[in-house]
Amino acid sequence: MKFVIQRVSRASVTVGEEVVGKIDRGYMVLIGVSDSDNEAIADKMVDKMIKLRINEDENGKTNLSLADVEGQLLLISQFTLYANCKKGNRPSFIEAGAPDKANALYEYIIDRCSKQVPVVQRGMFGEDMKVEIVNDGPFTLILDSDQM
Repeated sequence: MKFVIQRVSRASVTVGEEVVGKIDRGYMVLIGVSDSDNEAIADKMVDKMIKLRINEDENGKTNLSLADVEGQLLLISQFTLYANCKKGNRPSFIEAGAPDKANALYEYIIDRCSKQVPVVQRGMFGEDMKVEIVNDGPFTLILDSDQM
């Protein structure tokens, strides 16, 4: 499982002409799922993300968690995080999880986050989405379950 976490001052996701998710200060998170992922891995990833101390304190040091700053989450499914670009110029996505399994884990992650973070917004699985962010910092991290 992969999470690309971007600390944002605001972010939104639009499908068609409709804004389906919108947050203020917090994290916009792109979520990639592989076939080997499961709920236990999702639990570990969510716990790590929520506890990360990547928000600035009064001294400008990254020392505060999402809860410390009353941050919000915008969670977006992103199968292209599992693109394999080793051969040729056209990426292969065979390492991405099957859609049914990936969607189930995406929904599980949303539910798990909603139990810990007061404001959790989402994209729409499998849809063409337009994501707008104001990256705060800029500050971007990648969590990869294979490296945890």
